[in-house]
Amino acid sequence: MNNVKLIVAAVIAMIAFSSLFVVPEGTRGIVIQFGKVNRDAGGETIVHEPGLHFKWPFVDTVRLLDARVQTLDDRPDRFVTSEKKDLIVDSYVKWRISDFAQYYLATQGGNTALAEDLLKQKVNNGLRSEFGTRTISEIVSGERSELMDEALQQSSQSSDELGIEIVDVRVKQINLPLEVSNSIFDRMRTERTAVAKEHRSEGQEQAEILRADIDRKVTVMLADAERNARKLRGEGDATAAEIYAQAYTKDAEFYSFLRSMDAYKASFNNKQDVLVVEPNSDFFKYLNNSKQ
Repeated sequence: MNNVKLIVAAVIAMIAFSSLFVVPEGTRGIVIQFGKVNRDAGGETIVHEPGLHFKWPFVDTVRLLDARVQTLDDRPDRFVTSEKKDLIVDSYVKWRISDFAQYYLATQGGNTALAEDLLKQKVNNGLRSEFGTRTISEIVSGERSELMDEALQQSSQSSDELGIEIVDVRVKQINLPLEVSNSIFDRMRTERTAVAKEHRSEGQEQAEILRADIDRKVTVMLADAERNARKLRGEGDATAAEIYAQAYTKDAEFYSFLRSMDAYKASFNNKQDVLVVEPNSDFFKYLNNSKQ
């Protein structure tokens, strides 16, 4: 009898436990009964808020779905502009579930990866349509906000069938394809190299002009200095000659004697000097007079 009571209590406890379920914060719960989503009398999906709830045990299946705003940030994609030029666009999407029953059915039981793949296709279709009506200059110059707003509007219309609300669509970065970027960079390098060469040649030309101007000024300065030096030498020689002349006129004999002494000193400066002249030459005039 006690065993029977224990079994009955265990069954009751299991049934009670199976009839309860908890919806965590940030999620919503829907109940699936016999493969169909539970709805109220008005046909609206019954969505269970966070907390403790009841269900039919062994009959109802609870599916928890994330109700928070989520981010879809996939790999950059290639788009074509109205000029038939390719652009690599890196974008992201902010989204959340708006119709839990529709989302559950459209994504094969709430498969998030499948939902993001389907959503990415719809957003890309909207972006592709907007990029296809604009040129590169229009996209990068000032119409990016308008482009994102219109892409958001188009994507939102098509995402309703997934039970998803698109909160925002943003373009993070727009680049040219790698092969185009490389060719543009090469052309820019060539242009910059040409400009650099032009600047260097202009600099060398200016340097030559400056060197020629400095050389000319130096030549003129040297010529002026040489002229002034010669002028000063001439004036000095003239002054010296004048002094010599004044000294000579005051005492010609004494002046002649000093000049002869200087000549003797210069002639007999070295013991090896040899002078061949006649004894009665004017050179020995004062020497001969000193013997008398």
